[in-house]
Amino acid sequence: MSRSYSATVMKMRDNEAAIAVRDLSRSFNRLDPAVRGWRRLVPGWRGHLASVALHPVCFEVARGERVALIGPNGAGKSTTIKLLTGILHPSGGTARVLGLVPWEARTDLAFDIATVFGQKSQLWYHLPPRSTFELLRHVYDLDASVVRRRVAELTERFGLGDLLDRPVRTLSLGERMRCELAAALLHAPRLAFLDEPTIGLDVVARQSVRAHVREMNARDGTTIFLTSHDAADIEQVCDRAIVLQAGRIAFDGPISTLRDRFVRVRSIDVRFVDPVAAPGTVPPGTELVEMEPQRWRLEVEGASTAVGPVVAWVIAHAPVADVQVADPPMEDVIAAIYRDTDAVDPESRRGGNP
Repeated sequence: MSRSYSATVMKMRDNEAAIAVRDLSRSFNRLDPAVRGWRRLVPGWRGHLASVALHPVCFEVARGERVALIGPNGAGKSTTIKLLTGILHPSGGTARVLGLVPWEARTDLAFDIATVFGQKSQLWYHLPPRSTFELLRHVYDLDASVVRRRVAELTERFGLGDLLDRPVRTLSLGERMRCELAAALLHAPRLAFLDEPTIGLDVVARQSVRAHVREMNARDGTTIFLTSHDAADIEQVCDRAIVLQAGRIAFDGPISTLRDRFVRVRSIDVRFVDPVAAPGTVPPGTELVEMEPQRWRLEVEGASTAVGPVVAWVIAHAPVADVQVADPPMEDVIAAIYRDTDAVDPESRRGGNP
């Protein structure tokens, strides 16, 4: 595999967004089970129905952004990534990834992107990872000294020292995933597509992967496009989330506002200076869920602006030693996204999705 770009083409690509998607869609044909038996009776009748995996969507990802693509199984996440990496052709619309149309220039694009699919290996099954890295050196036409340095860095980061010379077939899922990540990052990609990158990893390995992804983004400006069911991956790695539901964009915005859209309950823990009696009433939209002589825990429904008046009411009720306002954990946010397909006001959607 080899390539060459003119200076003009490279300059044009450098000025573009990392990902630009315009009305991108994908449908699949599936055999209708109700008509399978008729195929033998009606020559030429295939009995196929269209199944829409991705409705027309529009979004952009700037260079250097860290974006999470979130949604339940079947929402269209994997289809989107396969379209953006050139594995699939769209049914409609278009996309440019680092200035290239991915399904038209998949080979050229491969030099600048990394793809990690948690459920699909890119390592040679019967070879040790070290041999795979050497093969990839030739695939990407990399200098041997550069590869040695990068392998050393990745080995230290992911703890690969005792794994490099073991056949991949003997590795556990967590061990294999660490080697998968190293292989994907060996050629220093400008854009990394990470589909469930921490699946099968223990807590320490997951933290290491997240730290390396953040460092790669900060040091090299690598754009991150991540899908994961792990709430910590989303919260610790990404700044922005795109939520897919039934093949449509339901939300596109900062991670910090995701809770406001999908989980409308916050808790307020209050510790009083002296014991206090139970209040006769509480502010609207507020519930007193725990009460001790010197401690209350209240739950407040609504956006973050609703918390202020409740805190003011508490302070006015009795002398306060401490107040803590807690957002719902990201796990609750993800659960709400999967549970509620109408959680987002349509006006908050971007990209012209219905």
